[in-house]
Order: sequence, then structure tokens, then C-alpha cells
Amino acid sequence: MVDENRPGPAKAVAPPPDKGGPRNHSQNSKPQSDRIGHSRRARKGGKPPSHRQNGRVASAPIYGALDLGTNNCRLLLARPTASGFKVIDGFSRIVRLGEGLSQTGRLSSDAMDRTIEALQACKVKLENQNVASFRLIATEACRAAENADGFLARIQSEVGIELEVVDRQTEAQLAVTGCADLVEPNVSGAIIFDIGGGSSELAWLDFRGGRPKSPGKMAASIRSWQSLPVGVVSIAEKFDGINVTPESFEEMVAYVATHLKKFRGREKLKRSLEENPMHLVGTSGTVTTLAGLHLGLERYDRSKVDGLWMRSDHVQDTMRVLINMDYEKRRANACIGKERADLVLPGCAIFEAIRREWPCERVRVADRGLREGILISLMSQDRVWSRPPPSKRRRRRNKPKPATE
Repeated sequence: MVDENRPGPAKAVAPPPDKGGPRNHSQNSKPQSDRIGHSRRARKGGKPPSHRQNGRVASAPIYGALDLGTNNCRLLLARPTASGFKVIDGFSRIVRLGEGLSQTGRLSSDAMDRTIEALQACKVKLENQNVASFRLIATEACRAAENADGFLARIQSEVGIELEVVDRQTEAQLAVTGCADLVEPNVSGAIIFDIGGGSSELAWLDFRGGRPKSPGKMAASIRSWQSLPVGVVSIAEKFDGINVTPESFEEMVAYVATHLKKFRGREKLKRSLEENPMHLVGTSGTVTTLAGLHLGLERYDRSKVDGLWMRSDHVQDTMRVLINMDYEKRRANACIGKERADLVLPGCAIFEAIRREWPCERVRVADRGLREGILISLMSQDRVWSRPPPSKRRRRRNKPKPATE
């Protein structure tokens, strides 16, 4: 879970065609360069190049998505397939970029050094795979820190990549796009939440006026959204994530609840929950950790967690077990580990505040999010799923012309 450099699963989400909207990215005709912009097209005004692997040409280009958050640095490289995309390579490392940020307002030297090292590893992967199109984003820590501009300049100088600091609304939209495939059919809406290190994003999807056919367009159904200025790192620093008692846990929940009261359309969402079938979709290390504990996994397994349904009583019982674990037991648990042992209960407090504000009987667990949302957006805007596969194109060309009188 901490430093995962193995390829991901063979299949991810499977979006239909999507023409997409505007995208800010620079264009570069060279396959590689010393400096990599936050977004790049393979060839200006033309088709992405083919790539040769093991002596064979793979016609589909490779796309990349990097998400630098308050706690993690993650990269995902994938190639589109007929039904979605196949993960080629990935990288995930806990860097704790926002460590101490809530107290000092600045990124620390140690945190920046750790992050630079992780980004250098990401750049090597981007170059080695000759990625045709990518988007590299940074979120809350780089939005909030006083010295963020200097840090971003240092990344350009030392690593040779340029990060795009996205606003909170874009972050929420990308999370929705990445998780869209997990929203159950035939529901009137869903609440998608992404618990981050320095902020947490909430989005209410309302399908009562019609549901988008393409997961790539799911963000168009956002009725209301909110970015909470709380995340696992900031809550842990404010309340102590190491020595957590049932009483201090309730203090964390109450603190988060004060922010939820500012959600626009809060009461309308409550009424909608009472009248229509809805469920939660949770994307974060907190929710996937809870799922792993609920399943009793000896070691975290994404294939068993992503897409898992948990009932409300499952969540409640698993949280109760976690609260009764001391710090050392949390460190020793393979689904938590030493890197998350002080963060998992602050994350649970955020989750619990959301559950209490908008009670849903079921939550769907998502081991996917911003990176997958970026990949779907890039591929959709390139219309990779709107073109028939080569075999169908050949059959269409060879189809006999109808006889004329």
C-alpha cells in the first residue's frame, strides 16, 4: 500500500464515447523532452504515435495521470482498450507533503525533499513508457501553502516536470469521473466523497432529470458539491491521530460536522435521501482500509476491495474495532501499516460525520479516484472509444456495395 510499483489490474472502468470539454494542455511534437509539462499531446493536430513493445506495435497510445496530494504521490499509466483501459504501470508513495502545514502554513524542507524524490521516480516512468498524453496535478497542499510557488519552481528545476494546481471544483469533478462506473444503475442519485490528506471533496449526483449514458460525462449530474478544509493529515495534527479514545474520536466527528453544515442544498439532499434510493461511494485510503479490515484480509488486495458493497452496520462494526485498537496494533495490521496508523481514525471520523449527516444503508468502496478520472477524461476527449476497433473498420470497408437498379 505504501510504495506500489507493480502494474495495476488488467481492467478499470469502461466508459462509452465522450466528446468531453475543454482541456488546458500544452502541445509538444517531440516524444520526450527534458521538461515535461503538466499535460502533453503526442503530436499536434495528428494521431497519437504507435509504440513498439516486444517487437510488436501496439496501436493504442499510453496515457498518464499523476496526483500529488497532501499525503500521497501517485502515478498511473494506462492504454485504452475496447471496453475501458488496461493499466501498464503505476506508482504510489506516501510522502506526507502537507506534514505540519496546518500549523505553519508552509511546506517543510523534509516533506518537499521526500516529494521531489517520488516525483523523480514518476518522471522516469513517464519517459520510459514514452507516454503520449498525460495530466500532472497537485491538490490541497500546493493550493494552501505559502511557499507552494517556490516548491513548484523547484520541481521544474530539479525534476523537469510542471505540475498543474487544480481548484477544488476540478478535483471533485475528477473524483466523480473516476468513480462513475461504481454508481449503481437505477438509483436516483449518489453521494461521492473523497477523503484526502488536507481536504475532502463531496459531490451529490442527482439523476432525477436523467442519467448521463457516459461515465465520462457523469460530472454533469453534480447537483451540489463541497470541498471540506479537513483531511486525514490536518485532523490528525489537530486532534492527535496516535492516541485516539472514543471521546476524542467523537470530538473529531463533531468538528467535521460543523463544516458539513455549510453544504449547499444540505436539507434538500436529506429530503431526497428519504424519498429516493441512493447510496454512498467512498474513494480514499480510509474507506479501502475499512473494507480490507471488514473482509479480514491478511494483506490488502485491491481486486477484492474495489467495488465492494458495505452495509451501514458493517462500517459501524469495523470502525468500533479500529477505535479499540491501540496505535501499535494499528501499525502491525497489514491492511493499515505504519504509514497510515495515525491517519486511519481521523479519516474514519470524516467518514462517520458524512454518514451521520446523510444516512445511507450502503456504501460502495472505490479503490480509484482522481487518476482514473484524469485518464477517462483524456481518453474521452481523444474519442478513443468512439472509433470502431480495427477489425470492424476492415469489415466495414470490405462490405459489398448494395446492388443498384
